[in-house]
Amino acid sequence: MSAYRTIVVGTDGSATSFAAVDRAAAVAGDSNAELVIVCAYTPAGRDDTAEAEDALKDEAYLVRGWTPAEETLRTAEERALAAGAGRVRTVAADGAPVEVLRKVVADANADLLVVGNRGLNTLSGRLLGSVPSDAARRAGVDVLIVHTT
Repeated sequence: MSAYRTIVVGTDGSATSFAAVDRAAAVAGDSNAELVIVCAYTPAGRDDTAEAEDALKDEAYLVRGWTPAEETLRTAEERALAAGAGRVRTVAADGAPVEVLRKVVADANADLLVVGNRGLNTLSGRLLGSVPSDAARRAGVDVLIVHTT
């Protein structure tokens, strides 16, 4: 089996998801693969963000539209480059995390999906499903679940 050519990793900006980005970047660097970092988001409505904007004042842009996802991706890209990835691309997309990841995997013709394990061993994860569990079942490619917790 040849090395991976395109690796997709999901991040939500949490410390645990950044640990998955770091691991994916190391694998991408070792394989000379392209790393595609994905952040799924759901745009918040005006009613949802009004209170946060008032509290944040000059930094209100952080809760509007896709800006939080874009900031997460900037941080993740910096980490990935520092961890050894040579080629990095970022994607912010509106939608549920697993659906967004599956679409990016298909669109990028990826051969590896990397996710953190957060949610796998929680009660809600067992009852409702978790992103790592759903991704592993539905990705259609190899999945690396990184121990992050």
